[in-house]
Amino acid sequence: MSVKGKIKFVSKDKSLFFPTLRNRVDAYFEEHAVSKNANTTMIIKTIVLLTCYIAPFVLLLALQPDLGLSLLLWFIMGLGVAGIGMSIMHDANHGAYSNSKIVNSLMGYTLNLVGGSASNWKLQHNILHHTYTNVVEMDEDIQDRLVLRFSPHTKVKFYHKIQWLYAFVFYGLLTLYWVLAKDFVQYALFIKNGVNPNSKAENKVFLFKLIYTKLLYFAVILAVPVFVFNIPFLEVLLGFFVMHFVAGIVLTVVFQLAHTVEGTSHPRPTEHGIIENDWAIHQLNTTVNFSRKSKLISWYVGGLNFQIEHHLFPRVCHVHYPAIAPIVKQTAEEFGIPYMENETFGQALRSHIATLHRFGKLPDWNEAIG
Repeated sequence: MSVKGKIKFVSKDKSLFFPTLRNRVDAYFEEHAVSKNANTTMIIKTIVLLTCYIAPFVLLLALQPDLGLSLLLWFIMGLGVAGIGMSIMHDANHGAYSNSKIVNSLMGYTLNLVGGSASNWKLQHNILHHTYTNVVEMDEDIQDRLVLRFSPHTKVKFYHKIQWLYAFVFYGLLTLYWVLAKDFVQYALFIKNGVNPNSKAENKVFLFKLIYTKLLYFAVILAVPVFVFNIPFLEVLLGFFVMHFVAGIVLTVVFQLAHTVEGTSHPRPTEHGIIENDWAIHQLNTTVNFSRKSKLISWYVGGLNFQIEHHLFPRVCHVHYPAIAPIVKQTAEEFGIPYMENETFGQALRSHIATLHRFGKLPDWNEAIG
């Protein structure tokens, strides 16, 4: 859908929910004299996750271990890729890592380090997903992908009935598709639909940088091991696939557990492009937290298990979400707004599988008319 006539959120009764919540969250940071940006914990995490990606690659080149150990190192790199995506580049490209644009830009380009495009990601994620969450006409993240259906409002195909069985295989291909083709597809799409506001001259530079960074990425990750260190090409290619399959599954599952689970809504705009709801309330209606009490999961997934807090306060570094979550939950309850969460990862995963199963069925009459 073109963004020239953007969908608008219009609430009949002007809600005081978000102004009240924003004041309370601001008060928390002021009272505790805490910056909304990265702290020491975040800096240490950044070092650890970058090391998980870079160090195994250095060991692969330096030691050239047997195939088993080699694949283990590529596996660890996959965990590093996912961690960088969920924690470092995610906060930075939201402007939440630092109050310095230079630092945010530098940390944001860690996405390019793992084969993606920070510039494209900002358009797709910050503008489309965060503004129009679960609105299938606008939110690319829930639009149908090849053989996967993530919305009750798209056309159902016969094979969707078993998507809950094969979905995770395709999840593993996400980052591989990303580094190979997705950025080029989005480059053309975002120019066509108006999401990309750049001039033709600016987009020529954009495309040059995109091609250049992709070539540099593949040169380092594939060509250097083969042509400089004489590691067999098929071994490198297999390891490269393992790395991206691991990263793809982790990234996709974590995202889907926040939006494609039971309880979330998938609103449709009116013929005039209006969604009759307050934007902040819409975020709570379309988003679910999970595993809030797990320190390990919260550390690794970059606070994306606190997805409600993230959608309401994307410019707050995720290390602060556990502290502000009780404020958000209490305020939502005061205003009679559901605050949805799955207490454990297992519950969230089962809910996602159940949703895939439900979306894979032929729609009933109400779904069919949208």
